[in-house]
Amino acid sequence: MEHQPIRSARANKRGLIALIAVLLVATLVALVPGILGHKVKSTSANVGGLGQLSGLLPRDHLTEESAIQVDLSHETVRLPLYKGEAYGKTAWFILLDASDIGLAHDLGVNYAPKLANIGISCPTCVQTVTIDSPTPAQNPFGQAVVHFRGAPDFSPTRIAVPGPNGFPLAKFQPGAVAGSGYSPFIQIAGSPVVYSAPIVATGDGPFDVIHHTNTGDRVLGIHIAPATAPSGQFLESWVDMLFVKGFDAGQPIVYLSTDAGQPLTAVLERATYVPALNTAAYNGGDDFLGSARERLFGFINGQTGATNPQAQGFVHLVRDGHSSEDASADNTALINALRNGGDLLNVFGDFPTLSDPRHADAYSPLWDAQLGLWTDKAVKAGLNTRQIDEVVVFNLAATRPDLLTGINPATGQPAPYGAQEVGINCAVIGFTDQAPTANLATPVPNSQFPPR
Repeated sequence: MEHQPIRSARANKRGLIALIAVLLVATLVALVPGILGHKVKSTSANVGGLGQLSGLLPRDHLTEESAIQVDLSHETVRLPLYKGEAYGKTAWFILLDASDIGLAHDLGVNYAPKLANIGISCPTCVQTVTIDSPTPAQNPFGQAVVHFRGAPDFSPTRIAVPGPNGFPLAKFQPGAVAGSGYSPFIQIAGSPVVYSAPIVATGDGPFDVIHHTNTGDRVLGIHIAPATAPSGQFLESWVDMLFVKGFDAGQPIVYLSTDAGQPLTAVLERATYVPALNTAAYNGGDDFLGSARERLFGFINGQTGATNPQAQGFVHLVRDGHSSEDASADNTALINALRNGGDLLNVFGDFPTLSDPRHADAYSPLWDAQLGLWTDKAVKAGLNTRQIDEVVVFNLAATRPDLLTGINPATGQPAPYGAQEVGINCAVIGFTDQAPTANLATPVPNSQFPPR
């Protein structure tokens, strides 16, 4: 019996060694080849995983507090739907972000102070709207009708024909195009506050949620409340929108893409093509004076495979995400593919839940795309792995140009890493595991400016 403590100590030592080995492996999974000398940490047990995949997302995981529900089983976020008017016809819109903190909290939308800059040198990037002033008899309480100067045309057929490798596409055409005077960013006449208020449907119904001839390409369901409500009650209209999955600060997130400044981006994002967004203040700008943008990181040629935990990027979306098909609630193959990681899986920059207020308040729904192209060397060695953190990507681009470069959109050839003149309107909805709080790595010198 006197030897039992020795055996126990040895067993405990072996267990400790095994635990250390497991933790070491988990840490190495989170490291990007070539930057092992820089601090990297992970707060998620499943590095690069997608978090909760089914059921309703808990409300304490939402940043978009006005969301009625996020249904992870069906890849939809249900949002309040508001009535407007454009070109003399009914237009239905959603509210996602506001540049004023008090109004953002009051409306339950994301606070995005950078939106105050969106009209700088781009008057068409924000449209001035007017709002009715109904009498109490006309409207006991509820949303007054908003009058827009423009609206999207949802009638074009979205086309996304895969090329020989999936991406680049052989043929493409946006399924929705901004009409004259339209921007998803609005100011109410007399107010300096900027809101993200994309129009997602037009007309009085019935609404086409299969081929989207009068709805956005992400609209999977619409409910219009009755015109009259029981005394003392407000009946809410709502829309179900197909969300998108991505990552921020090492954590899986969900967001909603509604508008894009280039035709190809609009097709891939199932968004409305709004040319003005490409000139919003300003390309290559993030935490700089006058910028309305935040950085987003996409990858052209990451790994592919419907069940590959390292899959990510444009080729992956086209090959594995049913990109060429119309999105509808009945297209369960598409829904399940996206639910299990068939999305672009872009990496976001600043996020509302980050612990440093400088980065939490730097969030903007107007994303400035930084597109990465893995080199042949990286692809052949299998180093084109799934990326999940902004700083890790910047460090990789700064220290390993032999693995990751930028891309020239006109030629598809390697180019210096940086912004690609692609503006996208994407509002964050929430997170599916733990809240993003801090980046996973310390920036290497001269990898980004202003210093992080």
